[in-house]
Amino acid sequence: MKEQEYDKLLNIKTGDRQIGFHRSFHYHRYEPTPYAALEELFQHYELKRRDRVVDFGCGKGRLNFFIHHLFQTTVVGMEMNDEFYGDCMKNLSTYREKTKIRNDSISFCHCLAEDYDIHPEDNRFYFFNPFSVQIFMKVINNILSSVEAFPRDIEILLYYSSDDYVHYLEEHPLFQLRKEVSLTGQFEQNAYERFLVYGLMY
Repeated sequence: MKEQEYDKLLNIKTGDRQIGFHRSFHYHRYEPTPYAALEELFQHYELKRRDRVVDFGCGKGRLNFFIHHLFQTTVVGMEMNDEFYGDCMKNLSTYREKTKIRNDSISFCHCLAEDYDIHPEDNRFYFFNPFSVQIFMKVINNILSSVEAFPRDIEILLYYSSDDYVHYLEEHPLFQLRKEVSLTGQFEQNAYERFLVYGLMY
C-alpha cells in the first residue's frame, strides 16, 4: 500500500517532510517512518493490546495511529514542535471520526522528551533519531528510574539509528539486543534501514 493510501485509510495527514533547515543541534528535522518499513517491522515484531508505546519525537503521529490500527495498543506521542503537535491533534480528531474510538488509547504530549514523566505502564519506547545522543541518554535514564520504581519489562525500538544511539545501548550494562529487523526491497541497499530492539538484561 502506498504512503498516501495508508494516510487515507487512517483518515490522517502525515506525509509531508519538514521543509527548510531545522536550526537545532539537539533536535532533528521531521521525517515520518515510511509505512513500508513499519509493515515489515510488524511482520517480525508483535505488540499486545496491554502494551503502552511511547513515540519520542512523534511528528504528526503516524506511528501512533498505525500501531493503534494494527494492535489497538495504547500509544503516546511526544512532540515539542507547536505546529506538529497541532497536526497530531487534528489527526487524532479525524482518526476518531473514522474509527469511532472514544477512549484515551491515543494521546499526545506537547513537551520536550526529557521532560516527559514516564508512566508506570509505559513499556515500549520508539526512537527514529529525534534528537542528539545527549538527550537520548537523559530519556533512557528517565525510563530506568521509572523501571526502578515500577519494575516491568521494557524495550527500546530504534529505527535508522545513529551510531551514537547504538554505541550507547551496546555499552550500557543494563541493555541487550533482542531483535534486529533489516529491511528488504527498496531499503536493503542502506545498512541503516533497520529496526533494533533492545531490552533490559535480567
